Amino acid sequence: MMTPRRLAFLSFLLLAGCSPMKPEDFATAQPKLVLEEYFAGHTQAWGLFEDRFGKVRRQFTVDITGDWNGERLRLDEHFVYNDGETDQRIWTIRKRADGRYEGEAGDVIGTASGISAGNALYWAYAMDLKIGDGKLRVTFDDWMFLQPGGAIINRSRISKWGVDLGVVTLFFMKPAAKSAS
Repeated sequence: MMTPRRLAFLSFLLLAGCSPMKPEDFATAQPKLVLEEYFAGHTQAWGLFEDRFGKVRRQFTVDITGDWNGERLRLDEHFVYNDGETDQRIWTIRKRADGRYEGEAGDVIGTASGISAGNALYWAYAMDLKIGDGKLRVTFDDWMFLQPGGAIINRSRISKWGVDLGVVTLFFMKPAAKSAS
């Protein structure tokens, strides 16, 4: 008979055996995501923010212009939210060895870091997130996955002090790929 103590121990073993995703888990996945190639030129995105209870709180579109000069990728992002608010973020991203990336933006604290493998990119950073008239320092854990046909699916977990606040889901598409569909 399974006692509560044995059940708890078995549950602990199962949970301890689980590990978070790692970029290398996707090393052979295709198509290969090369960030600086994908985001060079014009890209569009559509997204939404769900709070930690799963309620959609905000929807938005993003118009992105990317410039890769062989050393750094500059992304100029223009956001339009469903309530009419607009925002802009400019990223400067540098490619490092072994598929690693580092990036900076005006509202990002310190340096964002990421690693790419196969069709995936993991990207992590802290940010002063604008909320109403104030700001809240949060962390973002982003996963991007390039799909056949050219779409990128992006899921970002937002947290503060290790507590999940919500999830941002984004879909990126190159205009040429969208019109070919």
